[in-house]
Formats: sequence, C-alpha cells, structure tokens
Amino acid sequence: MHGLHLTADLHDCQCDPRWMTDAPLLLAAVTRAVAAAGLTPVGQLAHPFAATPAGPGGVTCAVLLAESHLCLHTWPEQGSVALDVYVCNFSADHSAAARALHAALVTLFVPGRVTPHTLQRGSIAAPPA
Repeated sequence: MHGLHLTADLHDCQCDPRWMTDAPLLLAAVTRAVAAAGLTPVGQLAHPFAATPAGPGGVTCAVLLAESHLCLHTWPEQGSVALDVYVCNFSADHSAAARALHAALVTLFVPGRVTPHTLQRGSIAAPPA
C-alpha cells in the first residue's frame, strides 16, 4: 500500500444549506468533482439522516474510486463537514488529483475555518523473493 490520505474538518460552513442536507444533490456535485479531478468512480452512495430536535438531518456520502475512496459527512445543525479523500499511488501517482478533489469540495462548503490533515500511507515495498 502506498498513497495519500487527505482529511479536513470544515467549520462554520456558509454554503447553500442544500449542500448539507440534500443527498441526491450532494452526490451529483461530488460525482462531478471526482470526474473533474480525473479520478475513476466505481461505486457511490449517499445516505440522508432524519432531522433531530437539534436541526435538519445531514448526509453521509461515499464514492468508491478505482484509486481508492472519497467520504464526507455533513452536520448542518453545526455547520460542519468531515471530508476524507484517499488515493492509492501504487500504479501511478494520483496525488495531484486527490488534492484537486479535496480543494474543490472544501470550496463547495465555503467553510469559515478548515482543519486539514495530510497523511502519506505505506510505502512501495520490493516484491518478496
């Protein structure tokens, strides 16, 4: 395994509230962002959550990629999003595409504050003898 894992906690999001609550709309936007970044979707799911006394329900959205995955979770009542983009770099370096996808999704939510994390995962090991 060898890859780039980008995560971000987005706070005080000022986006159109539909991006935080409308599962089909969000999935369509995420799918467009994946294509624009040059990554390959192989499966997708968006799950809406019911409203609670704290506010409207959020959305969990996942796109399986040939290169690995994208997941995001929205908390509209808090104006927050958890974003997770991971790409495997074994057969080719997909790091630039992961960064482009990550940036596009951060921009979509218009956060007032972003806490990003970058993790290089694994290393390319020589095949066993």
